[in-house]
Amino acid sequence: MFLIIGLGNPGKQYKKNRHNAGFMAVDFVLSNLPVGTGLDPSMQFKENKKTKSLIAETDFNNQKIIFAKPQTYMNNSGVAVLALQKKYKVKPENIIIIYDELDLPFGSLRIKFGGSSAGHNGIKSIIEKLGTDKFWRIRIGISNDKRQLLPADKFVLSKFSREEIKELKEKILPRVVEEMNKIIAQG
Repeated sequence: MFLIIGLGNPGKQYKKNRHNAGFMAVDFVLSNLPVGTGLDPSMQFKENKKTKSLIAETDFNNQKIIFAKPQTYMNNSGVAVLALQKKYKVKPENIIIIYDELDLPFGSLRIKFGGSSAGHNGIKSIIEKLGTDKFWRIRIGISNDKRQLLPADKFVLSKFSREEIKELKEKILPRVVEEMNKIIAQG
């Protein structure tokens, strides 16, 4: 079993913000699963109060997959991730966290197992709550030329441009799906 967790902030006001790249990624993955995965295409995330997350479940590549979007806000992501890990009894090494990375140029991806938070408060919270850094990360670069004009907290909460949204959907998020598939296939 795998937990695929996209990080972000709940609420319409954050929907297209750079900090919600993780939410966008899991939404994209779910809407692009091949036919026969067991997931009804009209299925939506369902709220689970116990895990403080929106959850969708399916079988994918012969694995049970739980997709989640924590509703605890970015800086408290660890609260929801720990609740999800306990509920589904998933080993940390079978957790994949997808999130934005301010220090990477827009469109780049980095895949990593373990390591520090590198200053990302959502990851810092997860490491603290799980008591380990031994989980997968798929980082989506969000930086662009405007990065230097705004403080980091304001930049991550700024919206993606129309062109960036188009590139996310057509090029970047399909690569996230490929990388997620590789991790799951390796088991």
